Amino acid sequence: MKLLHLVFHPNLEASRNNRTWKSQLEASGKITTSRDLYREYPDFSINVEKEQALLLQHERIILQFPFYWYSMPPLLKKWLDDVLTYNFAYGPEGDKLKGKDLQLVVSVGGREAFYTGFDIFTTVPDLLRPFQLTANLAQMNYLQPEYMFNADSAEQETIEAFGRQLTQKVDDPTRSDPRQYLYDSMSRELNQVYEDLGMAQG
Repeated sequence: MKLLHLVFHPNLEASRNNRTWKSQLEASGKITTSRDLYREYPDFSINVEKEQALLLQHERIILQFPFYWYSMPPLLKKWLDDVLTYNFAYGPEGDKLKGKDLQLVVSVGGREAFYTGFDIFTTVPDLLRPFQLTANLAQMNYLQPEYMFNADSAEQETIEAFGRQLTQKVDDPTRSDPRQYLYDSMSRELNQVYEDLGMAQG
């Protein structure tokens, strides 16, 4: 499986978490192509043909970015608008991304308590819903998003631990079926609970 890793951060060198995760993923040897899009397109002039060609050459697309006012950085929005065009990503002939995986990796500056979904709060999956709808329209597999709270003030070890967990699963082919992967993960966790309680059945 070929993995395309696209990082959208306006100041990647100043971001401990996104810089660390990018380095960890690249060092894992699992990433086919890794790119810093803000470095590549500082003037926001996106080479659409190049981007579409890269999408065609890879099976799993990883978009890594920080939350910006509960949304995505501006270059990522422009990339989506410019690259996922009619009859490429959607439309009568727009099946070029069909069957490919879309994986989100997101750094969330706020604490988890601010994303409970209760009362005035919302949840990270709700905020990422536009990506899920985009994946659905493009007939892609929307993989379970990976995100870390309190990213701005997290200890370096916490950031690296998240990155290690990410590198372990980033190329897992079973994740291409998101619903089955979720069911299997829940089953393993439940079995572990039963085992810890001494209730496991032989």
